[in-house]
Amino acid sequence: MILVSGFNVFPNEVEDVLLEIEGVDDVAAIGVDSEKSGEVVKAFIVAKNKNITKDEITDYARKNLAGYKVPKIIEFVDDLPKNNVGKGSKARTSINDS
Repeated sequence: MILVSGFNVFPNEVEDVLLEIEGVDDVAAIGVDSEKSGEVVKAFIVAKNKNITKDEITDYARKNLAGYKVPKIIEFVDDLPKNNVGKGSKARTSINDS
């Protein structure tokens, strides 16, 4: 769970919404430290449509999520780490959250 300004954000809720976007193949949402709000949502996006932009993702998220759930940081990656059974692994050490 991600804690944004005292509000609980469940990563799977953010991921489910972002996966609705045409051209998004996979998503992982995590919380990263923020001086202003405690944490903010960061989304790692695997795009099957390489023309999709961060602005398009943010606009869609703003229309479909509460403001505090909208990813403040979006990073495009080639793939996401998977565990031994093929499920996404969101351990902070597994994803390069630079």
